[in-house]
Amino acid sequence: MRRSCAVAALLVLLAFILVHHDSPLTRVIAEDQTVEGNGDLPKVEEGFGSIPDALATDAQVVEREKESISSKSFRSTAEKFEFQAEVSRLMDIIIHSLYSNRDIFLRELISNASDALDKIRFLSLTDKEVLGEGDDTKLEMQIKLDKAKKTLVIRDRGIGMTREDLIKNLGTIAKSGTSAFLEQMQKGGDLNLIGQFGVGFYSVYLVSDYVEVISKHNDDKQYIWESKADGAFAVSEDTENDPLGRGTEIRLHLKEEASEYLQEEKLKELVKKYSEFINFPIYLWTSKDVDVEVEASEEEASDKSVSEEEETDEDTEDKPKTKKVKETTWDWELLNDVKALWLRSPKEVSDEEYANFFHSIAKDWTGDKPLAWTHFSAEGDVEFKAILFIPPKASHDLYENYYNSKSSLKLYVRRVFISDEFDELLPKYLNFLKGLVDSDTLPLNVSREMLQQHNSLKTIKKKLIRKALDMIRRIAEEDPDESDEQQEELEGQDENKGKYAKFWKEFGKSIKLGIIEDATNRNRLAKLLRFYSTKSGEKLSSLDEYIARMKPKQQDIYYITGTNREQLEKSPFLEKLMKKGYEVIFFTDPVDEYLMQYLMDYEDKKFQNVSKEGLKLGKDPKSKELKESFKDLTKWWKDLLASDNVDSVKISNRLSNTPGVVVTSKFGWSANMERIMQSQTLTDASKQNYMRGKRVLEINPNHPIIKELKERVSLNPEDENAKQTAKLIYETALMESGFLLDNPKEFASHIYSVIKNTLNVSPDATVEEDEDGDEETETDLHKEEEEAEKVESESINVEGVHDDAKIEETEEGDEGHFNDEL
Repeated sequence: MRRSCAVAALLVLLAFILVHHDSPLTRVIAEDQTVEGNGDLPKVEEGFGSIPDALATDAQVVEREKESISSKSFRSTAEKFEFQAEVSRLMDIIIHSLYSNRDIFLRELISNASDALDKIRFLSLTDKEVLGEGDDTKLEMQIKLDKAKKTLVIRDRGIGMTREDLIKNLGTIAKSGTSAFLEQMQKGGDLNLIGQFGVGFYSVYLVSDYVEVISKHNDDKQYIWESKADGAFAVSEDTENDPLGRGTEIRLHLKEEASEYLQEEKLKELVKKYSEFINFPIYLWTSKDVDVEVEASEEEASDKSVSEEEETDEDTEDKPKTKKVKETTWDWELLNDVKALWLRSPKEVSDEEYANFFHSIAKDWTGDKPLAWTHFSAEGDVEFKAILFIPPKASHDLYENYYNSKSSLKLYVRRVFISDEFDELLPKYLNFLKGLVDSDTLPLNVSREMLQQHNSLKTIKKKLIRKALDMIRRIAEEDPDESDEQQEELEGQDENKGKYAKFWKEFGKSIKLGIIEDATNRNRLAKLLRFYSTKSGEKLSSLDEYIARMKPKQQDIYYITGTNREQLEKSPFLEKLMKKGYEVIFFTDPVDEYLMQYLMDYEDKKFQNVSKEGLKLGKDPKSKELKESFKDLTKWWKDLLASDNVDSVKISNRLSNTPGVVVTSKFGWSANMERIMQSQTLTDASKQNYMRGKRVLEINPNHPIIKELKERVSLNPEDENAKQTAKLIYETALMESGFLLDNPKEFASHIYSVIKNTLNVSPDATVEEDEDGDEETETDLHKEEEEAEKVESESINVEGVHDDAKIEETEEGDEGHFNDEL
C-alpha cells in the first residue's frame, strides 16, 4: 500500500513539473531572470573572427536581430496588444530582410511629423487656444541623438495622439497599402520604396529593434506606445517622462549596424536630401567647439614676458590674466533654411532668389546665374507646381553617357522628396534641365513601377516639355542678336545679348537629338535649330531666316554636311549654287547626318543635300543636246569604271570650275556619313555595304579637260592615256567629294605617271640603285665617326689653349696697370 502511494505521488509530482515547465508564464519569468542575471555580460558570437562581417549570412543576421529584440521588455504596467496579422507579416519582412537603402526612415518620420503639425495649425485657424502657451505654440520639429544610449529622438509639436489613436494608427495599417506592399514583395519588387505604400512608420525597424512613441493630445493624457516588432506592442500611461505639452516624441533604439545614424553629418545629409523644403523648421541638437576666455592660473600668469608689463601704462588698472580654451557647446541648428520657392507666386520672387534657389538644388556653387528659368503651376486632371532651370554650362559628361544618364529633375509630393530617378518626367534630350516638380495628387500608395505607368505622369511630362521649349524659345526672342528689329527698340536688353548663341554652344546637340527622338514636337524643335550658311557670315541663322532669304522660285532648302565650315566653303558642290545666289546650310556636327534623316521638311519646304542626286536648279534648254553629244563618252567611262562600283556617269548641273564630282543616291549614305560609320569602333564593314549610296560620276561638259578627253575617246576608245586620265579624274573627284580612296597606292602611281609625262621622263625609266652603298660596311662607318670626333676634340683643345693664353695676358696687363697707378 505504501509502495503504491509513493509511486502515485511521484507521478503527480513529475506531471506538475512538466506542466509548470511548459507554461508561458514560467518561460517569461525565466527569460526575465536570464536577462536580469546576464544582461550586463558581453555576448560572443560563435565563430567570431572566422569570416568578415560583410560576409555574414542572412541567417546570422536574423539570429542577431532576435537576440537584440529579446533583450528588451515592455513596461510592467503596460497593456499589451497583438499586431494585426498583415502587420506581423510586414514586420517580419522588414526585420529579416536586408535593405540597400535604409535612409528613408527619417524621411517618413519627418513627413508624419509635418502632417501632425499641419493638423494643429489648421485647427488653430478657428480656435487659437489649441496651440497652448509658451513653447507649445512653436510649430517645429526637433531631432536629438544620444551616442551613449544609441538612441535617436524625433520630436514634433503637432496634434499628438490619444490612447485610441496610438492603438489604431500604429497597431493596424490601411489594408490597401499593406496588401499592395506584401504583394509587391511576393513578386520580387523593389524593397527600397517602403514609404510609398502607406506603411512609412514601420520603416523605423530598418534601423532599430525597439521603438517608443510618447504622445500627448489636448483631449487625453500622455501615453507611451512601445514595440519590439515581434508581433506585439504595449500602451501605458506615461508617468516617467517630462510632460510634452502637446505633440509626439519617437525614440529609436538603434541596431548595432545602424550606428551611422548617430552621426550629426549623416542626419544633416538626410534632411537636406529628403526634407529640405518641409514647411516647418527642423532643428538638430548639435555640438561645436568655440574659443572661450577663462581666468589663467598663477603659474600661467607669471609666464608673461617682462616686455608686456613695460608696455602697460601706469594709469591702466590691473586686469585679470585670461587665456583662451576650446569648449564644446550644444545648441539647436536649423537644417531646412531653404524655403519652397515654387509655392510662391512668380511675381513675388526676385531674380536673385531664383539664382540662389538654382544653386541650392543643382549643387552648383560657381556663382554663375542660370541662362533661363520658368516657374509655373498646372491645374486640371493633375495639379502640380514646377520650376525648371537651364544651367549656365553643360556638364562634362552630358553626351558621353547620354542614354544611360539620369534625369536631373526631382519629384516631390507635398514638399517631401520622393525620387530623382523618374525618367518619365522628361525625355532624354532635356536631361540637361535642372529643377523640381511638386504634386499633391500623385498616388504614392502604389509601387514605383505602377507610378511610372500612371496617366498622371504622362500629363505632367507633356506639360513640362511644352514649358521647357517655350522657355528656350523665349531666350531667342529676347536676344538682340536673334532679332532683326532696330537697336533703338532693344534698349535695356544688353544682358540678353548673345545668350542664345551661348545656349546653342552648350546644349545645341540636345535640340538636334530631340528632333531625332521626339516626333510630336519635331516642328517646334526645328524652330530652335541654328546653323551657319553661305550667307550667314559669323552669325548663327535659323530656318525661318533661311526661308525669308530664299529666291522666289526656290522649292528646296539646300544643305551640305562635312567636317568643318572652312572645308565646305571650298566644296565643288557649291560652285553653281553660289554662282546663282542660292544659300546653302553648313552642317558640321556628326549628329547632323542622323538629324537630316528625320528632318525631311520644314514649312512645306523639302531638304536637299547638294552632294546627292536630285539637285534641281531650273531648266537648261541645252541639257538635252549636251547629254546627246556626251552620250558616247559617258557610256565609255561607265564601262571603264565598272570595277569601281560606279553606277553611272552623267552630265552635271552643279559644277562650274571643277572637271567632275562623285555624288551618291538620294537615300544612301553621303561621303561624310560613310566616313563617320567607318570610324566607329565596333563597325562591321561587310554589313554596311547595303547602306552605301550608289556612286555617280558627274562631269562638267564645259571644262577643257573633259572636252579634250571626249575628242580623244571619239578618235580611239582604246587609248591607254585616255583611260589612265579618265581613271585619274574619277579618283581625284572621289577624294575631292569627301570619299576615302579604296586603293591609295594605285592613285599615287597614276599621279607619278602624270608627273613623268610632264617632265618628259620615259615611262620605262627605272630607279638607279646605289652600288657603293652596299659595299660600305658598318666598320667603315664607325671609323669615320671616330675620326670626326677626334678632329672635333682637337679643335676644342686648341681653342681652349688660346683662351687661357688670352686670360693670362689680360691678368698680367691688369696687374701691371695697377702697379703703375700705385
